[in-house]
Amino acid sequence: MTNQFSIRPAKAPDLPLILEIYEHARRFMRETGNPTQWSGGHPAPRLLQSDIEKGDLYVLTDAGEIAGVFALIFGEDPTYRYIENGSWLSGDPYATIHRIASSGRKHGILQAAAGFALSKIPHLRIDTHEDNAVMQHLLIKLGFSRRGIIYLENGDPRVAFEKLGA
Repeated sequence: MTNQFSIRPAKAPDLPLILEIYEHARRFMRETGNPTQWSGGHPAPRLLQSDIEKGDLYVLTDAGEIAGVFALIFGEDPTYRYIENGSWLSGDPYATIHRIASSGRKHGILQAAAGFALSKIPHLRIDTHEDNAVMQHLLIKLGFSRRGIIYLENGDPRVAFEKLGA
């Protein structure tokens, strides 16, 4: 059974716990065969602070405890303009889930975040590192379809996924 989370915009006082969650996520990725995604301390505290100020960063809480975090960004993502070895399902307006991470203490973070996002807009995109087999498996399980390869601003490739809501 999936946990029921409360989702709210992140606040500046949440930042220390959010940073701990991202550190846990980096360790988990290294331990599960994805050693380079989010290396070098990504996402940086200043990026997260900017996300908070813009209202783009959300926390998932369970019994008052922050269990996960994600950015939900509405509108065109410049890194999604070009897709290699595939195509998008739709050119309609969309939101992108970025920087999703779990504390590791609760399951269902991605499912809850995607459900929340789809309640706001019926078209989602997300990407992950080719070595992030755990995330790719979860995305497929949740009904996202693998669409091709996109490239980050720095040129790093990412596997892109998309989901259209009802």
